[in-house]
Amino acid sequence: MAFQILLNVFLAFCWMFLSNSSSAVGFITGYILGMVSLFFFRRFFTRQFYLWKMFTIVKLFLIFLKELYLANVSVMKTILSPKLNIKPGIFAFKTELTQDWEITLLSLLITLTPGTLVMDISDDKTILYIHALDIEDAEKAIFDIRESFEKAIQEVSR
Repeated sequence: MAFQILLNVFLAFCWMFLSNSSSAVGFITGYILGMVSLFFFRRFFTRQFYLWKMFTIVKLFLIFLKELYLANVSVMKTILSPKLNIKPGIFAFKTELTQDWEITLLSLLITLTPGTLVMDISDDKTILYIHALDIEDAEKAIFDIRESFEKAIQEVSR
């Protein structure tokens, strides 16, 4: 993916210099034309076309923003309620991610979401121990994490 991006930037600069237009518009035009040409030559690359991977990265970011908003609203409701009626708890989340950076990214996304915190990771890197501020059903929380963050991270990495 990085090679394709660098090649696309190189093609954009070549277009900019050949068209004698050293402006942002010339660069963007060259970048778009380079992207189209890389799309047509995608079968010569060993990896898939990088734009699809960029869409999955944007999708992961949007999922994080959605979960961040929902968690903030939930924590705000908990804080502003006159009676503190929470059930904090710790649950174990068995992950299917294998690479260190994937597990780290999942841990960071969970920790950055208000109301949850990754406390520890098992030695074999398959179980994350998560503390939740208010947890009604641990199975539902595990399902939500698996379907949102873990699934999106797998799309980005594979």
